Amino acid sequence: MTLQDTPTAGTTRHGDFAELRRRVGEAGLLRKRPLYYGCRAAALLGALVLLLAGFAVVGASWWQLALAPVLALVLGQLALLGHDVAHHAVFSGRRSTDLAGILLGNLVVGMSYGWWVSDHNRHHAHPNREGRDPAANAMLFVRTAEQAARTEGLRRTVAKYQAELFFPLLSLQALGLVVATAVTLTRGRLRHPVLERTLAALHYALAAGLLLAVLTPLQALAFAVLCGAVLGVYLGCIFAPNHKGMPMTGPDEQPADYLRRQVLPSRNLRAGRFTHFLFGGLGYQIEHHLFPAMPVPALRPASRIVRAYCAEVGLPYAEAGLVDSFREILRDLRAVGRCVDAPPSAAVPGARAEDGRARVESGAARIESGAAR
Repeated sequence: MTLQDTPTAGTTRHGDFAELRRRVGEAGLLRKRPLYYGCRAAALLGALVLLLAGFAVVGASWWQLALAPVLALVLGQLALLGHDVAHHAVFSGRRSTDLAGILLGNLVVGMSYGWWVSDHNRHHAHPNREGRDPAANAMLFVRTAEQAARTEGLRRTVAKYQAELFFPLLSLQALGLVVATAVTLTRGRLRHPVLERTLAALHYALAAGLLLAVLTPLQALAFAVLCGAVLGVYLGCIFAPNHKGMPMTGPDEQPADYLRRQVLPSRNLRAGRFTHFLFGGLGYQIEHHLFPAMPVPALRPASRIVRAYCAEVGLPYAEAGLVDSFREILRDLRAVGRCVDAPPSAAVPGARAEDGRARVESGAARIESGAAR
């Protein structure tokens, strides 16, 4: 099972997108980059080995907590490498892709590759589509007035203050991945169930064994909690700017053509190379959604082609700086959170449509602003 690297069945490949794909292909941006990914994998795995060696040498000390955030960043980068593998950005064949993805996901990171592929395929097929995109129906945040009106119990209270709780809630993302992995490996349907279960069990057995062999139980618990919290915030901060605060659509409201379905709900980061390195290239979210199998080094030059083409066909191309993107996210979460206490009649689809149109107009304004620069 691998992530889709082409428009899904039933979508059009002709017209606007076909022309864009032709231009990107002629620029040589769709070819594989084995040297890049080989060097990246070697560097990350080398960093992981050095961190584990340092961890063993330092021994039972509270200073080990200083290594926990560094380990979280390396694991996050390895997860992003696994994301590219699953999208066929590294290998073309299914067998090599699945094997590398399971090794990185289940053994190294401790996350079910099969679960991730299934979840992420649905996201790419229906970005920001309520009821179809798993990322738009997450437990931690509500994204529409309708979702806010349906919340109950503790989640209703959390939804009301979700903007204020945004970063603390992100710290639970890694725990959510562990829970999703456990549920999938025990009850889910997998293409390679024995391999996934064996490698995931090995990951957690080795992690627990190493922690308890080197640290005291209290130190081991503190290290695991801190590493998991930083990993959750890191991954959450990478994925949140991509679609949160962008137009949401209902189950029957998605644009018909592939180009608009991927561009309108996506936001790019306007940032330097170091920030894009930390984001594993996903700051170029529009290009990634249009060409999921495109290698990371090709995303920046592709963005120039896609931005110009969107302006040519009159399609908003949303970009924001890192700080501005989080401001937009928090503003949107706060607005939706207010709907928790609104009367049911206030949560109507028209509110979503009006809000979506406003964001599209904002995206058009950003195009003009970018052109002015």
